[in-house]
Order: sequence, then C-alpha cells, then structure tokens
Amino acid sequence: MNAPDGIAAVVVTYQSNETIDSCLRRLRDADGVVQIRVVDNGSADETLAIVQRHAAADPRLHFIANPDNPGFGVACNQGAADCDAPWLAFVNPDCFVAEDSLERLQAHAVAIGGEALLGADLVDETGERDAAARRHDPDFGHMLRAVSTSQLDAPYDRTRTLQRVDATSGALMFMSRALFTRIGGFDECYRLHAEDLDLCRRARDAGAVVAVANDVRVVHLRGVSSRSRPWFVEWHKHRGLMRYFDRYEAPRRGPLTRWAVRALIWLRFPFAVLRAHLRA
Repeated sequence: MNAPDGIAAVVVTYQSNETIDSCLRRLRDADGVVQIRVVDNGSADETLAIVQRHAAADPRLHFIANPDNPGFGVACNQGAADCDAPWLAFVNPDCFVAEDSLERLQAHAVAIGGEALLGADLVDETGERDAAARRHDPDFGHMLRAVSTSQLDAPYDRTRTLQRVDATSGALMFMSRALFTRIGGFDECYRLHAEDLDLCRRARDAGAVVAVANDVRVVHLRGVSSRSRPWFVEWHKHRGLMRYFDRYEAPRRGPLTRWAVRALIWLRFPFAVLRAHLRA
C-alpha cells in the first residue's frame, strides 16, 4: 500500500526511444511519485528495452506491453488500473517534469478540494509556450466559417497562478483517482486525439475544476513519436473530432448543420495530412 498522498505516473509509449529515457529518469527523481506505469502500444524500436532497464533498477516501475496499438485512452486506463496510488499523473513520453512539478500540481489540487483536473505550463526546448496547454471547447460553428482549429487555443493569463480553461493538453494531466474513477476514465472509443478534450469536458460536467497551473513549467517536445506517421495521426485526429461533435454538439444542431460540420471535418483531412508531411 502506498502513502495516502502518493502519486502514480502513467506513461503511454509508441516508438518513443528518442525521449523515454529522459522522461523516466525525471519521473523516478520526481517528488511524491510512488508508482510508475509504462504502457507500450506495440513499439518496434528500442522503447521497451529502455523501459526494461528502468524497471530493473526501480521497483516502482512496472510496464505493460500491448502486442498492438489499442489507442491512447485504452493504454491510459490500463496504466491507471494497474496501480493504486490516490493521485494520477498522465505524462507523455516527450514530457520532462522537474523534481517538484507533480507535487506542486498536487498542492494546487488539494487547495481547491481535490476535485480538479490540472495541466501545466507546457513549453518546448526553446521556452516557447505550447498553445494546446490551454484550450476552449471546439466551436464547430466557427469551423464552418474558417478552416482552422486555432480557435481552440485559449490565451495565457499571466495574472492567474491557476488559470481555468475548458480543456488542457493530454500531454500532462493531473487528477485524483477518485475523480478519474467517478467520470469513467478515458473514453476508449477515441483512438488518438480529442480524448483529452472529452475527459476535460466530463470532468467539468461532474463539477470539477479544469485549469492550468501557470507556475508549473514542464518541457514538452511535442509529437516525437508521431512524426513518421502523419496520415495515421491526422486520420484519428479527425475521427476524434467527429466523435466529439456527435457526442456533445450534434444532438442540439439541425440536420443541415450536422451534415455541414461532418463534411468540413473530412474536407480538412487531406490538407492536414499535407501540412503534417511538410512539417515532418
């Protein structure tokens, strides 16, 4: 059994050999972490060998090797189910926490009664902020007027230590196990992308605070394991947006609007793949 305030870190990997060693070294050194669970979704590179070396050196670290890729949400739920610490930190393999990052997120959550889903101030290696750390709910009406998803981004508010947002990035999410269990964990019907928007929305619907701790800065390299498969990533990103729309927005829209939004989501797909290829 673990300390009543212990934190379990859950990391989902896929072709993550570039960053997973640094990620796990930092998690093993992080204050308050009593369990680490790595769930691998069928990596064919050196990811598992690196994770095994960490597991052999640290009894807090267990890993689950899926034979294929069942999706990010499925793997997060597997990791959470395999540990029993009262606090959960979902950490991408390309996120590098500082020694006190997770304990400071925990302190924020405790200060507002524990009913909170928190993110951190994510920055890249140059210090530039990740706009996805602070997001609005998707505005599908806006999508009909402008072929862009930039309307998801919420501005950084330097006046607030704890900035309330509609959603924060799935790259780093901190919450109590009690809240995670009460809202049913991640929706496993999302394969990749939009599951974080969905989790945040259900947390808010359950009365929890969703916010970004602007005083907790964490380096996030963004999409290291996704660069080699832009078609796959964009397909599931758009599929996730479609599921989110059908779940939350479609029931209160007319037939013409529903058709138009669904058509626009898939019309965006080839352009998004092209942009991803050019970035890669």
